[in-house]
Amino acid sequence: MVNLVLLGAPGAGKGTQAMKISQLYNIPHISTGDILRDNIERGTQLGLEAKKFMDRGELVPDSVLIGIIEDRLSEPDTDKGFLLDGYPRTIPQAQALGDIIDHIGKELDAVIDIEVPDEVLVKRLAGRRMCRCGASYHVIFNPPEVDGKCDHCGGELYQRDDDAENAVKTRLVSYYGLTYPLIDYYREKGLLKSMNGTGSVDDIFKEINSVIELIL
Repeated sequence: MVNLVLLGAPGAGKGTQAMKISQLYNIPHISTGDILRDNIERGTQLGLEAKKFMDRGELVPDSVLIGIIEDRLSEPDTDKGFLLDGYPRTIPQAQALGDIIDHIGKELDAVIDIEVPDEVLVKRLAGRRMCRCGASYHVIFNPPEVDGKCDHCGGELYQRDDDAENAVKTRLVSYYGLTYPLIDYYREKGLLKSMNGTGSVDDIFKEINSVIELIL
């Protein structure tokens, strides 16, 4: 059993690594966005509360997020471990997560931080292209067979507004202001494990895997 938090700036590759960790260790990958959407679709009280803020284009407040996270971490599939991705994002959220984990009788084993230089993050995100079918490409690292067309459905590829270079830089400013302080917070608790995120997907996963194996 292993309970993990995954940290990293936008474009660090958290989603890719989270999927591989979840599959290998058979633990749920818990993404804040996914559980928010699930609660909204199921019409839970917390989901309806979150939807009010999202419909107004506002951030879901911690008071609502905390309840949703605690509910998710209390579900039976987390008894063998869990991987949190996208939460916590701030020091107050990290403190709240500590309270949640204590309350439900669990313990956080490690916080894995994927480190990638800013210039690499900007190149990764600004080159990303999406399709309406959900497929994702990159103009340099994973180009489609036909420029601008999806390999799977033939649809037109597009760049998300928040992947434009200026938007990426703004996202990084927000990350360093809100989330980066978590690095020192978890280092002081002896939980932080930093990884070099500039190698191949498999190389990064091997490094993460070696850290997890020491915990088990």
